[in-house]
Amino acid sequence: MSTFLGMPDPPPRSPYGTGNLRGDRTFPRAAHGELRNDQLRRNLGRATGTIRAKRLDTTGELPDWEALRDAGSAIKTDAMNRLPELLEQLERRVTERGGTVHWARDAAEANETVARLVKATGSDEVIKVKSMATQETGLNEHLESVGITPYETDLAELIVQLAHDKPSHILVPAIHRNRDEIRHIFLDRLPGVDPDLDNVPAHLAAAARGYLREKFLSAKVAVSGANFGVAETGTLAVVESEGNGRMCLTLPETLITVMGIEKVIPRFQDLEVFLQLLPRSSTGERMNPYTSLWSGVTPGDGPRNFHLILLDNGRTAALADAIGRAALNCIRCSACLNVCPVYERTGGHAYGSTYPGPIGAVLTPQLAGMHAAKDDPNSSLPYASSLCGACFDACPVKIDIPSLLVELRHQHTEQTGGTPEKLAMKAAAAVMGRPALYAAAQKASSVLGRGLAGRDGTISRLPPPLSGWSGSRDTAAPPRETFRSWFASDEGAAALRAAATERGTEHGTAHSTEHGTAHSTEHGTAHSTEHGTAHSTADGDEDAT
Repeated sequence: MSTFLGMPDPPPRSPYGTGNLRGDRTFPRAAHGELRNDQLRRNLGRATGTIRAKRLDTTGELPDWEALRDAGSAIKTDAMNRLPELLEQLERRVTERGGTVHWARDAAEANETVARLVKATGSDEVIKVKSMATQETGLNEHLESVGITPYETDLAELIVQLAHDKPSHILVPAIHRNRDEIRHIFLDRLPGVDPDLDNVPAHLAAAARGYLREKFLSAKVAVSGANFGVAETGTLAVVESEGNGRMCLTLPETLITVMGIEKVIPRFQDLEVFLQLLPRSSTGERMNPYTSLWSGVTPGDGPRNFHLILLDNGRTAALADAIGRAALNCIRCSACLNVCPVYERTGGHAYGSTYPGPIGAVLTPQLAGMHAAKDDPNSSLPYASSLCGACFDACPVKIDIPSLLVELRHQHTEQTGGTPEKLAMKAAAAVMGRPALYAAAQKASSVLGRGLAGRDGTISRLPPPLSGWSGSRDTAAPPRETFRSWFASDEGAAALRAAATERGTEHGTAHSTEHGTAHSTEHGTAHSTEHGTAHSTADGDEDAT
């Protein structure tokens, strides 16, 4: 007698993230509209081309660049393998240094925590230094809904905020805008701006500086992101190029930092690697103009209250994927966007998420899933790539983005269930496994293809259910005659005999010319000349002598 105890239930799956991690249209539909914007493509092409050239120059200066990439990849992989341990260590160190740590399971919890902390100070406004985590959670919209006014202090973020727009790039959120567009935005939306403002970049920056300086000096609360959080020391790091981060991190009385849990690194020494990788990969600079480090609260210096919010929002779900978890190694440098031919033509808005480009096409489905609803826009993101591999070559921590995209495509196909594509593949397998049926199908496709082909010999539109294929690519029309039928015909046999004869003639002539003539000329003549003449001369002279 045996007793079946049953199979244990699988552990509960971590919830997916919420917030700005899903668009309202699939990538193909969104990209179709963006591709019509000629100005957008010109702006993107000029900006990404400039950054690419600078990056190649500065990375080429380092003889150990590839070793740095290997080191960065190893550090991040180690951190993800030990993430719970490192996060608890980070919490202890921050608390020991006078800070307060909060844990946020999702975007709503993070936003509510920030709003509660701001209200506790009695303030109704905050200044912000660029933080993709708060863009992900939709913090600005939440703060406004509870009567708190957020002010973005990064120039590009300010432009996006004033225009009621969305960021289009990880590093340069307003990359889709040119200087004329920025000038009009400032004239329409920036309080106190000179009505004679022109489009000279220095003048535009000065107008923003004048507006922001008042906010820096009066705000009591600042909200920041973090590029890295060091578990060993409880140190947070922000790198930026304008100095607005330094102002936000030092002047207000209260500082609230929202950091994704994947930003933790083990040791302070690890910053040496990333502070070389990040600036060269992002802006093509040897080092960031401003690198700010802080650990808790220091009496008489900087904010008197420090709060660190550790944001999950789907990151634990991504960590559970043995393959896809590599996307969490990203250090948000944007190098993959700057080399991606798809991003360069569509821009960031087509991706629908806070995270655009190749890394966004991988990270967003990992954080928020691909099957929240029928025709989930996130399910189209893994296909928003040509798989050319440029992103892998550019990534400073060697994330194999093309392989991750292929894996996500596989997961999407497996989770989707029965689809026209699956049925078509099964039908193709059945036909190809039967030679007679395959030959008949070839003849039928040849006749059908000629009827659908245009003058250029391609089929631009196929009937359902194949219309999804032809909707984004042209298909070459099948030839009038299959290879099998040509091979069996008199014409094919004659062509093969002629080719064989020609090849035999060429081979035989070449063989006799190269080997026979060369042998007789080189060896026979040389032998008779060198040995015969030399022998007769030597022997004759000796005899004569």
